[in-house]
Amino acid sequence: MSHTAHIPSHRKPRRSASKLALRAGVAGGVLSTIAVAGAAGPANAEPVTETIEMPTIGSLDTELSTAVAAAADASQQEALDLELRVQENAANVQAAKAAKKAKAEAERKADAERAEKARESQERASRTSARTSLSAGGSSYGTQQATGSAAAIVAFVKAQIGDSYVMGSTGPNSWDCSGLVQAAYRQANIDLPRISSDQSSMGRSVSLDSLQPGDILYWGSRSGSYHVAIYIGGGQWVGAQNPSTGVVERSLDWDRPSGAVRIL
Repeated sequence: MSHTAHIPSHRKPRRSASKLALRAGVAGGVLSTIAVAGAAGPANAEPVTETIEMPTIGSLDTELSTAVAAAADASQQEALDLELRVQENAANVQAAKAAKKAKAEAERKADAERAEKARESQERASRTSARTSLSAGGSSYGTQQATGSAAAIVAFVKAQIGDSYVMGSTGPNSWDCSGLVQAAYRQANIDLPRISSDQSSMGRSVSLDSLQPGDILYWGSRSGSYHVAIYIGGGQWVGAQNPSTGVVERSLDWDRPSGAVRIL
């Protein structure tokens, strides 16, 4: 064993390198502050100290959360505003379409009323002309009197004058044109087809200058007629005309038929 083994060492223990560096840095900073202060003012001036508060991590998180929430609210409001504008535009488009449709319907009704008034005026003129013609010596269509089955047909259609017109109806208080003709011929025990084009294809064609009571008048082609009525004599016919007038009596001159057929 060495003779110096039990002699305590007089050397101070070593400090760690990190502690030495930290102290050196603090000292350097203090010296730098003193040097700057001395250079900036007189020797007897009091040193100026300034405290700078650095934001903490907690406050940064709070501000960031607030900013994100505000941005989300703004985006949601913008989306709601956009949706509202889309709905308003759609409502405006629908309103414009409805207004256009209503205007077209009003114009159509006005045209129909004008046309009906024109027909009524023409009818009055035709009746006046017919009366004048009869007073002068009779109608150009003669004054045939219905007899037998024709009389039953004529009497039936005359009894329905004033009934309403309903598409597809076959009586007893409302009719369409072919429904009335079919019911009239049933009085003579004759079964006619239901629709006007088939009815006008029955029997044989006759001239409008040689009509007899009970003949079927048609408008359109014989195999494709769109309207039929019953000739009652004296240049007059009875038919279910339209929803505005119902079953009426009219003269041949009011709306001249395309042709006629005779079944009796």
